[in-house]
Amino acid sequence: MSDFSEAVKAEIKARGLSLRAVAKSVHYDVSFISRVLNGKQKPSIELAVSLDRLWGTKLVEALREPIRIDQPSPNDYVRAAVAHFLEHDNRHGGDHVADAAKQVWKAEARKLDTFEDKKRLADVAEIAEVAGWLLFDANRQEEARQAFIESQHLAQLAGDKPMQWFALDMLAMQDVQNGNPGEALRISEELMTNPRVPGRVALLGRVRHARALALTGDRTRALDAAERAQGALQDSISSRDPQWAWWVDEMEVIGHRGEALISLGDYKGALPHLQRANELVKPLGRGSLYYSVAELTALVQLEAWRESETTLSRIGVILESVASSRSRARLKEALRVIERDAPGWLKEHAREAVLLG
Repeated sequence: MSDFSEAVKAEIKARGLSLRAVAKSVHYDVSFISRVLNGKQKPSIELAVSLDRLWGTKLVEALREPIRIDQPSPNDYVRAAVAHFLEHDNRHGGDHVADAAKQVWKAEARKLDTFEDKKRLADVAEIAEVAGWLLFDANRQEEARQAFIESQHLAQLAGDKPMQWFALDMLAMQDVQNGNPGEALRISEELMTNPRVPGRVALLGRVRHARALALTGDRTRALDAAERAQGALQDSISSRDPQWAWWVDEMEVIGHRGEALISLGDYKGALPHLQRANELVKPLGRGSLYYSVAELTALVQLEAWRESETTLSRIGVILESVASSRSRARLKEALRVIERDAPGWLKEHAREAVLLG
């Protein structure tokens, strides 16, 4: 991967940029990019795509391993599909590609006629995880759970510990979403206490632990876990971190702290954390919709109608390009509060801004 690192360094130098400025532009931790450029962290396809979109380059080409014509890789299609689905999700949400991802996952799983090819098992485990995430964002929860469970099973057969941890984290995330703190606590404790789990993965376990504790109403322990996660954000980075952990950043930790406070009914306390997450998230993408709806959830409970109007306008713009049934379902809950309690002018604005009556 040195070709990629050298190409990025050359672009940074030619453009007269600082590493911190680049990290801010693509919404990555500067420490992560530094480790990639110094050969201490494997670069991700997502990082390459983000930089190419920023600079108009083709850095992603440097990540592709050369393929001999007489020995084509059977895994190329799966890798390309994963990259495409994730890029679409970041920009537009999971709704429109969830079925395609599920189709690739199921088709590739049917081709597994042996459990001896560890690389094939790992690749199918990855597409199952991606399909699960997209189905989760499309609010197809039963299908998402099936995908996460299969991803974990295949990763276990492949001996792919990082993918096993990823699938477990996704299951804990889904448990929190669906109000099932018991399993979320069990999984998060496993990720937090296993000495073989890298720091960034253990940090995610602490985030899920905080969310699950908040669901049980345990404010003291939930906020303590959230604070510990935020405090460990920088120190948790290590060369052992899996490639997929690139997205674990300040926005992720702060945003979930705000969500924990919402679960505890502390909307006033949640608001600044959610607003900070909105400042850090990529604008007009799936994450921007998620945190804008979370912010609106807190605002309407506080009856902060003028601020709600501004957030509704932002959501209306995002919905023009993002399709996330998970966020839309939550938005409908906030709109019901507006219809019930808000002044008439805001009700009218809500109908116009988000095209939902």
